[in-house]
Amino acid sequence: MFQNLIQTLTPLHGASVARAIVYALLEDVFGLSKTDVLLGRFEGLSATEKARFKACAARLSKGEPLQYVVGTAPFGDLRFEVTPATLIPRPETLELVEWIAAEENHRTSLRLLDIGTGTGCIAISIATMLPQANVSAWDISVEALTVAQRNAQRNGVKVDFKQVDVLAVKEAETYDCIVSNPPYICEAEKAEMTDSVLLHEPHTALFVPNNDPLRFYRAIAQLALSSLSPGGALYFEINRAYGAETCNMLRELGFVDVELRQDFYGNDRMVRALKAQG
Repeated sequence: MFQNLIQTLTPLHGASVARAIVYALLEDVFGLSKTDVLLGRFEGLSATEKARFKACAARLSKGEPLQYVVGTAPFGDLRFEVTPATLIPRPETLELVEWIAAEENHRTSLRLLDIGTGTGCIAISIATMLPQANVSAWDISVEALTVAQRNAQRNGVKVDFKQVDVLAVKEAETYDCIVSNPPYICEAEKAEMTDSVLLHEPHTALFVPNNDPLRFYRAIAQLALSSLSPGGALYFEINRAYGAETCNMLRELGFVDVELRQDFYGNDRMVRALKAQG
Protein backbone atom coordinates (compact mmCIF):
# COMPACT_ATOMS: atom_id res chain seq x y z
CA MET A 1 0.00 0.00 0.00
CA PHE A 2 2.72 2.49 0.93
CA GLN A 3 4.75 1.49 -2.14
CA ASN A 4 1.77 2.43 -4.29
CA LEU A 5 1.71 5.85 -2.64
CA ILE A 6 5.41 6.36 -3.40
CA GLN A 7 4.72 5.56 -7.05
CA THR A 8 1.76 7.96 -7.08
CA LEU A 9 3.77 10.82 -5.58
CA THR A 10 6.87 10.32 -7.71
CA PRO A 11 5.55 12.30 -10.74
CA LEU A 12 4.69 15.18 -8.37
CA HIS A 13 7.90 15.32 -6.35
CA GLY A 14 10.51 12.97 -7.80
CA ALA A 15 11.32 9.52 -6.47
CA SER A 16 13.57 10.46 -3.53
CA VAL A 17 11.25 13.18 -2.20
CA ALA A 18 8.19 10.96 -2.67
CA ARG A 19 9.85 8.23 -0.65
CA ALA A 20 10.82 10.69 2.08
CA ILE A 21 7.26 12.01 2.28
CA VAL A 22 5.77 8.55 2.71
CA TYR A 23 8.28 7.49 5.36
CA ALA A 24 7.72 10.77 7.22
CA LEU A 25 3.96 10.13 7.14
CA LEU A 26 4.43 6.65 8.57
CA GLU A 27 6.75 8.00 11.29
CA ASP A 28 4.71 11.03 12.30
CA VAL A 29 1.20 9.55 12.17
CA PHE A 30 1.73 5.87 12.90
CA GLY A 31 5.01 5.80 14.80
CA LEU A 32 6.66 3.47 12.27
CA SER A 33 10.34 4.01 11.57
CA LYS A 34 11.89 3.09 8.24
CA THR A 35 13.27 -0.03 9.92
CA ASP A 36 9.78 -0.94 11.13
CA VAL A 37 8.47 -0.61 7.60
CA LEU A 38 11.28 -2.71 6.13
CA LEU A 39 10.54 -5.39 8.75
CA GLY A 40 6.94 -5.56 7.53
CA ARG A 41 5.29 -3.90 10.53
CA PHE A 42 3.15 -1.71 8.30
CA GLU A 43 1.01 -4.80 7.68
CA GLY A 44 0.35 -4.98 11.40
CA LEU A 45 -1.60 -1.74 11.42
CA SER A 46 -5.22 -2.03 12.46
CA ALA A 47 -8.06 -1.62 9.99
CA THR A 48 -8.74 1.83 11.42
CA GLU A 49 -5.10 2.85 10.99
CA LYS A 50 -5.01 1.57 7.43
CA ALA A 51 -8.16 3.53 6.66
CA ARG A 52 -6.46 6.63 8.04
CA PHE A 53 -3.42 5.91 5.88
CA LYS A 54 -5.65 5.75 2.80
CA ALA A 55 -7.26 9.08 3.73
CA CYS A 56 -3.83 10.69 4.14
CA ALA A 57 -2.67 9.13 0.87
CA ALA A 58 -5.64 10.61 -0.98
CA ARG A 59 -4.78 14.11 0.27
CA LEU A 60 -1.09 13.75 -0.57
CA SER A 61 -1.97 12.48 -4.04
CA LYS A 62 -3.78 15.76 -4.70
CA GLY A 63 -0.60 17.70 -3.93
CA GLU A 64 -1.49 18.78 -0.40
CA PRO A 65 1.68 19.37 1.66
CA LEU A 66 2.60 16.65 4.12
CA GLN A 67 2.61 19.13 7.00
CA TYR A 68 -1.07 19.96 6.50
CA VAL A 69 -1.95 16.27 6.18
CA VAL A 70 -0.07 15.40 9.38
CA GLY A 71 -1.20 18.62 11.08
CA THR A 72 2.22 19.55 12.45
CA ALA A 73 5.65 20.66 11.25
CA PRO A 74 9.07 20.64 12.91
CA PHE A 75 10.91 23.90 13.45
CA GLY A 76 14.28 23.50 15.12
CA ASP A 77 13.82 21.42 18.24
CA LEU A 78 10.13 22.29 18.49
CA ARG A 79 7.01 21.11 16.72
CA PHE A 80 4.16 23.35 15.59
CA GLU A 81 0.57 22.80 14.62
CA VAL A 82 -0.09 23.97 11.08
CA THR A 83 -3.38 24.52 9.29
CA PRO A 84 -4.37 26.09 5.95
CA ALA A 85 -4.68 29.36 7.90
CA THR A 86 -0.90 29.40 8.49
CA LEU A 87 2.22 29.13 6.41
CA ILE A 88 4.37 26.07 6.91
CA PRO A 89 7.53 27.08 8.83
CA ARG A 90 10.63 27.10 6.63
CA PRO A 91 14.23 26.29 7.57
CA GLU A 92 15.34 29.71 6.30
CA THR A 93 13.19 31.29 9.00
CA LEU A 94 14.95 29.18 11.61
CA GLU A 95 18.22 30.77 10.49
CA LEU A 96 16.71 34.18 11.25
CA VAL A 97 15.58 33.00 14.69
CA GLU A 98 19.05 31.67 15.48
CA TRP A 99 20.60 34.98 14.42
CA ILE A 100 18.26 36.89 16.75
CA ALA A 101 18.94 34.53 19.65
CA ALA A 102 22.70 34.91 19.20
CA GLU A 103 22.58 38.70 18.90
CA GLU A 104 20.10 39.40 21.69
CA ASN A 105 21.08 36.89 24.37
CA HIS A 106 23.34 39.44 26.11
CA ARG A 107 20.31 41.33 27.36
CA THR A 108 19.10 40.61 30.90
CA SER A 109 15.61 41.50 29.69
CA LEU A 110 14.19 41.79 26.19
CA ARG A 111 10.91 43.21 24.92
CA LEU A 112 10.34 41.59 21.53
CA LEU A 113 7.55 41.91 18.97
CA ASP A 114 6.95 39.45 16.12
CA ILE A 115 4.79 40.95 13.36
CA GLY A 116 2.85 38.52 11.14
CA THR A 117 3.36 35.60 13.49
CA GLY A 118 1.43 32.88 11.63
CA THR A 119 2.04 29.62 13.52
CA GLY A 120 3.97 31.60 16.10
CA CYS A 121 7.17 29.76 15.20
CA ILE A 122 9.41 32.84 15.47
CA ALA A 123 7.92 34.24 18.67
CA ILE A 124 7.64 30.88 20.41
CA SER A 125 11.12 29.74 19.42
CA ILE A 126 12.65 32.97 20.71
CA ALA A 127 10.67 32.69 23.94
CA THR A 128 12.16 29.20 24.33
CA MET A 129 15.72 30.22 23.44
CA LEU A 130 15.68 33.48 25.43
CA PRO A 131 13.63 32.85 28.59
CA GLN A 132 14.35 36.40 29.79
CA ALA A 133 12.37 37.77 26.84
CA ASN A 134 8.91 39.29 27.12
CA VAL A 135 7.47 38.29 23.73
CA SER A 136 4.46 39.74 21.91
CA ALA A 137 3.16 38.72 18.49
CA TRP A 138 0.72 40.22 15.99
CA ASP A 139 -1.21 38.83 13.06
CA ILE A 140 -4.15 40.08 11.04
CA SER A 141 -5.67 36.59 10.91
CA VAL A 142 -7.79 35.44 13.86
CA GLU A 143 -7.49 31.86 12.60
CA ALA A 144 -3.70 32.04 12.58
CA LEU A 145 -3.64 33.58 16.06
CA THR A 146 -5.76 30.72 17.38
CA VAL A 147 -3.24 28.22 16.02
CA ALA A 148 -0.32 30.25 17.39
CA GLN A 149 -1.88 30.32 20.86
CA ARG A 150 -2.21 26.55 20.84
CA ASN A 151 1.40 26.27 19.73
CA ALA A 152 2.56 28.44 22.62
CA GLN A 153 0.70 26.17 25.00
CA ARG A 154 2.05 22.94 23.47
CA ASN A 155 5.61 24.31 23.70
CA GLY A 156 5.22 25.63 27.22
CA VAL A 157 5.89 29.35 26.72
CA LYS A 158 3.95 32.57 27.19
CA VAL A 159 3.45 34.93 24.28
CA ASP A 160 1.07 37.90 24.17
CA PHE A 161 -0.87 37.48 20.91
CA LYS A 162 -2.94 40.29 19.40
CA GLN A 163 -4.91 40.80 16.20
CA VAL A 164 -3.33 43.80 14.49
CA ASP A 165 -3.19 45.04 10.89
CA VAL A 166 0.32 46.46 10.68
CA LEU A 167 -0.62 48.52 7.62
CA ALA A 168 -3.17 50.38 9.75
CA VAL A 169 -1.44 50.74 13.13
CA LYS A 170 0.32 54.04 13.79
CA GLU A 171 1.94 53.50 17.19
CA ALA A 172 2.81 50.69 19.56
CA GLU A 173 4.49 50.01 22.86
CA THR A 174 8.26 50.26 23.17
CA TYR A 175 10.30 47.19 22.20
CA ASP A 176 13.98 46.32 22.19
CA CYS A 177 13.59 44.09 19.17
CA ILE A 178 11.05 43.82 16.34
CA VAL A 179 11.10 40.90 13.90
CA SER A 180 8.93 40.13 10.90
CA ASN A 181 8.64 37.61 8.12
CA PRO A 182 5.89 39.45 6.23
CA PRO A 183 4.34 38.72 2.84
CA TYR A 184 7.06 39.35 0.26
CA ILE A 185 6.40 37.32 -2.90
CA CYS A 186 5.34 39.43 -5.87
CA GLU A 187 2.30 38.33 -7.85
CA ALA A 188 4.54 37.95 -10.91
CA GLU A 189 6.51 35.23 -9.13
CA LYS A 190 3.53 32.86 -8.96
CA ALA A 191 4.62 31.15 -12.19
CA GLU A 192 7.80 29.97 -10.45
CA MET A 193 5.98 28.42 -7.49
CA THR A 194 4.74 24.87 -6.99
CA ASP A 195 1.06 23.97 -6.81
CA SER A 196 1.58 22.61 -3.28
CA VAL A 197 2.19 26.21 -2.17
CA LEU A 198 -0.15 28.05 -4.54
CA LEU A 199 -3.15 25.82 -3.96
CA HIS A 200 -2.82 25.23 -0.24
CA GLU A 201 -0.93 27.95 1.67
CA PRO A 202 -2.68 31.26 2.58
CA HIS A 203 -2.14 33.89 -0.10
CA THR A 204 -2.57 36.79 2.32
CA ALA A 205 0.60 35.59 4.06
CA LEU A 206 2.53 35.18 0.81
CA PHE A 207 1.89 37.86 -1.79
CA VAL A 208 2.39 41.57 -2.36
CA PRO A 209 1.61 43.67 -5.45
CA ASN A 210 4.22 43.77 -8.19
CA ASN A 211 4.39 47.56 -7.97
CA ASP A 212 5.08 47.67 -4.21
CA PRO A 213 7.22 44.69 -3.11
CA LEU A 214 8.42 46.49 0.04
CA ARG A 215 4.93 47.47 1.22
CA PHE A 216 5.12 45.61 4.54
CA TYR A 217 8.80 46.28 5.15
CA ARG A 218 8.30 50.02 4.80
CA ALA A 219 5.28 50.06 7.13
CA ILE A 220 7.03 47.94 9.76
CA ALA A 221 10.24 49.97 9.53
CA GLN A 222 8.33 53.23 9.98
CA LEU A 223 6.56 51.77 13.02
CA ALA A 224 9.90 50.58 14.37
CA LEU A 225 11.33 54.10 14.19
CA SER A 226 8.86 55.19 16.87
CA SER A 227 8.51 51.91 18.78
CA LEU A 228 12.08 50.62 19.11
CA SER A 229 14.16 51.69 22.08
CA PRO A 230 17.37 53.57 21.17
CA GLY A 231 19.81 50.99 19.82
CA GLY A 232 16.99 48.51 19.36
CA ALA A 233 17.10 46.00 16.52
CA LEU A 234 14.79 45.36 13.58
CA TYR A 235 15.04 41.97 11.85
CA PHE A 236 13.42 40.92 8.58
CA GLU A 237 13.18 37.82 6.48
CA ILE A 238 13.18 39.13 2.92
CA ASN A 239 12.57 38.30 -0.71
CA ARG A 240 15.96 37.29 -2.12
CA ALA A 241 15.38 39.59 -5.10
CA TYR A 242 15.13 42.75 -2.97
CA GLY A 243 18.04 42.57 -0.54
CA ALA A 244 19.73 45.75 -1.71
CA GLU A 245 16.44 47.64 -2.00
CA THR A 246 15.40 46.64 1.53
CA CYS A 247 18.75 47.73 2.97
CA ASN A 248 18.64 51.05 1.11
CA MET A 249 15.12 51.74 2.32
CA LEU A 250 16.20 51.15 5.93
CA ARG A 251 19.21 53.44 5.60
CA GLU A 252 17.10 56.17 4.02
CA LEU A 253 14.75 55.99 7.01
CA GLY A 254 17.69 56.52 9.36
CA PHE A 255 18.55 53.02 10.56
CA VAL A 256 22.22 52.26 11.14
CA ASP A 257 24.46 49.16 11.04
CA VAL A 258 22.24 47.60 8.38
CA GLU A 259 23.41 44.05 7.70
CA LEU A 260 22.28 41.68 4.94
CA ARG A 261 22.83 37.93 5.33
CA GLN A 262 22.37 34.97 3.01
CA ASP A 263 20.60 31.73 3.86
CA PHE A 264 22.25 28.32 3.52
CA TYR A 265 21.26 28.27 -0.16
CA GLY A 266 23.31 31.42 -0.76
CA ASN A 267 20.26 33.67 -1.27
CA ASP A 268 19.86 37.11 0.29
CA ARG A 269 17.34 36.27 3.02
CA MET A 270 17.80 38.22 6.29
CA VAL A 271 18.35 41.83 7.27
CA ARG A 272 19.13 43.42 10.61
CA ALA A 273 19.09 47.17 11.24
CA LEU A 274 19.56 49.19 14.41
CA LYS A 275 17.76 52.29 15.56
CA ALA A 276 20.24 55.08 16.16
CA GLN A 277 21.12 55.77 19.80
CA GLY A 278 20.46 59.48 19.70
